[in-house]
Amino acid sequence: MPVIDTHIHLFDINRPQGVPWPPKDNAILYKTALPSRYRKLAEPHGIVGAIEVECSPWLEDNQWVLDVMAKEDIMVGTIGDLEPEKPYFARNLERFHKNPLFLGIRYGNLWGRDFHARVSQPAFIAGVKRLADAGLTLDTANPNPLLTADLLRLTNAAPGLRLVIDHLPQLDPPTDAAARKTYEAGLAELGRNPNVFVKISEVLRRVDGRVPRDVAFYKERLDHLFGVFGEDRVLYGSDWPNSDTWAPYDQVFRVVHAYFTAKGQAIAEKYFWRNSIRAYRWKPRNARQPRG
Repeated sequence: MPVIDTHIHLFDINRPQGVPWPPKDNAILYKTALPSRYRKLAEPHGIVGAIEVECSPWLEDNQWVLDVMAKEDIMVGTIGDLEPEKPYFARNLERFHKNPLFLGIRYGNLWGRDFHARVSQPAFIAGVKRLADAGLTLDTANPNPLLTADLLRLTNAAPGLRLVIDHLPQLDPPTDAAARKTYEAGLAELGRNPNVFVKISEVLRRVDGRVPRDVAFYKERLDHLFGVFGEDRVLYGSDWPNSDTWAPYDQVFRVVHAYFTAKGQAIAEKYFWRNSIRAYRWKPRNARQPRG
């Protein structure tokens, strides 16, 4: 079964200008992450393609990623970093969208941006609509209950938008009963929107100083998300190399592989590659990558 990894990061710590992430004091992550390194870890597990997700707010790093990917056909696209509310958004979107590997942008709880404040601004909504009209995808970042509520507002304001919610397994629902009820109602409404996808990524957790590797530990949380979004809107994403924070690539992959293959070949194929085509509209670059 071919696999498309919809969430990896690329950066080179040896560039003269350095990198905005990861920080130098992070001994696990502060190592150059390029497709050549990724291939060695991923290809033994059937990964035939990957989508890079931005890990830099620097405008020209969108171009740097596109240039890196041009020579690496395992890379089927990138989700870049542009700010929809900025006056130069349309110009930059047109610039990068000329490259078919540019599949969309990410915006959420990162780089000090206030998503909650932006989602009610007309300029932000107009930019997101422009993104949707271009046939591109919006990824989110670092989910929390407030972000989930804001995404509901955003999808109501831009109904044609294809939205991908990253790393939802990491979100802890509110403990307050009323807040939890509101959160779950909003999540359920997002789950009914055919244009909203969720990455079953960042599944592993650190509990009392250890990271469980048994799929049974995560099954209840995964069952809940699968029940909300269904088999047609779940995506595989490793979050490499950030995933090394929890475990090596093979162990991160093994947990979700065990969970989804237990549901049968048809559902596993949707999670591991079929749904990614609908979410991102990526195009194959070599004969090993599936055609849909």
